Amino acid sequence: MAVRSALYNVVFKACQKAARSLRRDFGEVENLQVSKKGPADFVSTADKQAEKLLYEELKHARPKYGFLMEESGTVEGTDPNKQRWIIDPLDGTLNFLHGIPHFAISVALEEKGEIIAGAVYQPLTDEFYWAEKGAGAYLNDRRLRVSGRRNMQESVMATGIPVTGLGGDHNTFIAQQLAVMGATAGVRRFGAAALDLAWVASGRFDGYWEHKLNPWDIAAGLLLVKEAGGYVSDFAGRTEVLESGDVVAANDALHAPLLKLLRGAKSA
Repeated sequence: MAVRSALYNVVFKACQKAARSLRRDFGEVENLQVSKKGPADFVSTADKQAEKLLYEELKHARPKYGFLMEESGTVEGTDPNKQRWIIDPLDGTLNFLHGIPHFAISVALEEKGEIIAGAVYQPLTDEFYWAEKGAGAYLNDRRLRVSGRRNMQESVMATGIPVTGLGGDHNTFIAQQLAVMGATAGVRRFGAAALDLAWVASGRFDGYWEHKLNPWDIAAGLLLVKEAGGYVSDFAGRTEVLESGDVVAANDALHAPLLKLLRGAKSA
């Protein structure tokens, strides 16, 4: 059973508070789908409200820490170790917008440029993925390990489709997907990077890749994978993933062949 640290309790309480708000708002999405105005403005409000609740709860618990948030940007802190929270209050916004029940809250703690704790919480399933540096990764009270599969042909990989207008290269993505599809049992695209990484950590996915992500999309998930025994890098094999936003994550046996496939894929 996981030993719940003081830091765990702080983050769990904050996520629970934001989750209640998101669950309530998600219940309204179906009605908004048929309205003339549509749900986009409503979802933006839900996103900001969840972020506000996370900020207030974490600020109260750790008043000197800084923040990097998807909606509100950077808030400088006064902590001597330069600790700051990296927050995505609603990862999987498009899913939320369309009433698809697959989204998460992502909270990570950074110290002097290194992620030392992270949580990914799925409000609708009550799955709380949690990791602290050197202490392992957990799903609720169960210790997590990446999958034990050693064969690419038996593996299931996850990915994200580049977003038009945000620098995404669809030709490269298509070439990479074709390469991975031809070498594995399948590829999934569920639309929430934080949960994709959490599912790699839990062994549901054997690997995951995506380009051009933001720090708040992946900070918590990267630590989850590492603490569950997995490997993460960018497409050049470097570890500066937060800086590049390019992610390749898998277990120890599949990371190298997945990376090789992705690097060798050529767009038409």
